[in-house]
Amino acid sequence: MRVFLTLISYVFHPLFVPVGGTVAYFLITPKYTPLEVQGGNILPIFILTVIIPIVTYLILKNLGIVKSVTMPTAAERRYPVAIHIVLLLMILYKVLPNNFVVELYFYFVGLLIASFTSLVLLFFNFKTSLHLVGVAGLFMYLINLSVHFEINVIIAISIFALLIGLVTSSRLYLKAHTRPELVAGIAIGILSQLLTVTYWL
Repeated sequence: MRVFLTLISYVFHPLFVPVGGTVAYFLITPKYTPLEVQGGNILPIFILTVIIPIVTYLILKNLGIVKSVTMPTAAERRYPVAIHIVLLLMILYKVLPNNFVVELYFYFVGLLIASFTSLVLLFFNFKTSLHLVGVAGLFMYLINLSVHFEINVIIAISIFALLIGLVTSSRLYLKAHTRPELVAGIAIGILSQLLTVTYWL
């Protein structure tokens, strides 16, 4: 059981949420999107939100700022979350305007709101579950896309509802978070996407 729940935590790591939402958009949208536009969004987003954070983590670990990949304390998480916010801003100002997709743009605005909220809470020593912020945010984004395009993606939505439960169980079992931190993660993930939906739905 421990191996399975640990695997869940790694597979649904918050690092993969931005590129996951981007791929989900291009799979769901009925709009015709040229391959160059898809690649122009997916590749730089993957580099900025997966590759660069991994390299940054290795640097922070060598500097002694973070002790492990789990970053168990609020203080250890502040630098990675702040760097993540900077990378999201780069996507919003440099990547997406070149291949503008309004639904995708506001998805990243939602991610930015969620990350900033999580950072603020870290300064109050409240360690929000970033795993659940990511999974719950993507869950809400799928619902928004389904309503927006009037497309039935109930299977994908159901899978992500199940994943929220699995990730919550994983974080509790591994004693990575308290129940309030997990509930806060779900709330921040969902509300951050709801706050932006009026601009594009």
